[in-house]
Amino acid sequence: MKRFLTTVLSTAVLIVFGLFLDTATSFAQGKLTQPPSGSNQKASVTQYIGLVKITIDYNSPNVTSPQGEDRTGKIWGKLVPYGLADLGFGPAGLRPWRSGANENTTLTFSHDVTIEGQKLAAGTYGFHTIPGEAEWTLIFSKNSTAWGSYFYKESEDALRVKVKSQPAEFHQWLSYEFSERRPDRATVALVWEKLKVPFTITIPNIGQYYVDQMSRELQNEQGFVSENWAAAANYCLQNNINLDQATQWAEYAISAPFVGEKKFATLSTKAQILAKLGKAKEATDLMTQALPMGNMQEVHGYGRQLLTQKRTQEALDVFNMNAKKNPDVFTTNMGLARGYSGVGDYKQALKYAKKALAQAPDPQNKSFVEEGIKKLEAGKDING
Repeated sequence: MKRFLTTVLSTAVLIVFGLFLDTATSFAQGKLTQPPSGSNQKASVTQYIGLVKITIDYNSPNVTSPQGEDRTGKIWGKLVPYGLADLGFGPAGLRPWRSGANENTTLTFSHDVTIEGQKLAAGTYGFHTIPGEAEWTLIFSKNSTAWGSYFYKESEDALRVKVKSQPAEFHQWLSYEFSERRPDRATVALVWEKLKVPFTITIPNIGQYYVDQMSRELQNEQGFVSENWAAAANYCLQNNINLDQATQWAEYAISAPFVGEKKFATLSTKAQILAKLGKAKEATDLMTQALPMGNMQEVHGYGRQLLTQKRTQEALDVFNMNAKKNPDVFTTNMGLARGYSGVGDYKQALKYAKKALAQAPDPQNKSFVEEGIKKLEAGKDING
């Protein structure tokens, strides 16, 4: 009996001790939060090009080494070798640079883009580079989770492009900066020490992305407002894309159950789309209905649009109609000045411009009218 109790107690102790060992092992496998290796701080930059989101995640090394050495003049071709290099770890072979420090530098694109004119699908990519004294190779790898470039494989490349490096103002820390931003493109540059490596990201079909987004939104609560259907149609009109779709949206803004509204904004939008599609009679009929419904500013704006389309006589007719409904006020006098100038009758245009000058509501408008008068007196079109 004594031996049995001794055995049971020993077994219990071993089980408890084993549980303790398992717990201790579990704790030992956990990671403590430590400063980044080499004091290379993590960094991230996000830039939108319209609705397209671009994010760069990287670790940022310092020109000054962790030991306090000033490495100015010793970065390019030395600390960061030109060409491929043996990184001293991972499979044998030469590797590109990780374009930062520590972990993989990554670029994430929410939509398809082009890099230096070459297509790249939406997604996250490991970013590697092959530095050169003048020309660099940029590599977008399908593997975005590897540690640096140690396990880089050329077979995983999604895209390679070549760009030229440029001198830059001194940057203590490696960074990625967006510049030269436009509605459909932006330039991003890797910048460190006295060098930058810029490349251009372009959204070649950004208009279609907006149309696709608006199409999705119109299926939700936004679709219960007639102005949203008209706005979507007008976007297509202004960008000359998806005009058949725009015609349907414009008609929905006019006549859809519980949503449609027959008013100047909706009718004029559809009329302009029809005109763009070459359906002149249908467009004219709709505008005949729309114009009496428009307020002074709406009609004036339509006249301005006609001028930009070089439909000058139609624009003058619209400005005259607006002036009859709203006589001798700044907006309609300025409209008549623009209208007569558009058809080349500078004498009549000058008459109405001088009337508008006396009615200018603020210094900015007054200055604009004064410049217009100078043009008319010189025999020049104020709409140019």
